[in-house]
Amino acid sequence: MIPFGTAHRAVATTKTMLDPPNDEYFMREALRQAQKAYDAEEVPVGAVVVRGGKIIARAHNQVELLKDATAHAEMLALTQAEAAVGDWRLMDCDLYVTKEPCAMCAGAIVHTRIRRVIFGCADPSAGAAGSMMNLLQMASFNHRCEITSGVLQKECAAILQDFFRKRRDEQDSLTS
Repeated sequence: MIPFGTAHRAVATTKTMLDPPNDEYFMREALRQAQKAYDAEEVPVGAVVVRGGKIIARAHNQVELLKDATAHAEMLALTQAEAAVGDWRLMDCDLYVTKEPCAMCAGAIVHTRIRRVIFGCADPSAGAAGSMMNLLQMASFNHRCEITSGVLQKECAAILQDFFRKRRDEQDSLTS
């Protein structure tokens, strides 16, 4: 477990009760979910779904825990949001996720009609919101999402880099 206050922890900001939540606020909530994944030795990706300025779903990767390759943070958050809304259509909802969605998650995002996807860091090898491909805005699909990228990019990338660095170090110590 990484001690509180390390570089990848979300930095607290001072907000007054009059300040409306913004993209950074909600991405910090997604980072809190990513930290839960990190602590559980899952790939540290977190997601929240927001509707009307309020978080209606929170999730983090649980692939290892559930032994389910589809248990990505986005998929779990979408399922929670559908239950909260009482419909599979999430047209007035926004998804905040710490890493650019993969093709599987992007497909689910389009199918659930998420209005806007906000992600922290790009995934150059498998990102489906602009890096490798852009499934969220394909003209041939019946729904396209707005995309905002790079929100708290450094913090979102740092927790992933730290996780995989730790994994490599553990592998190196086993082989030495």
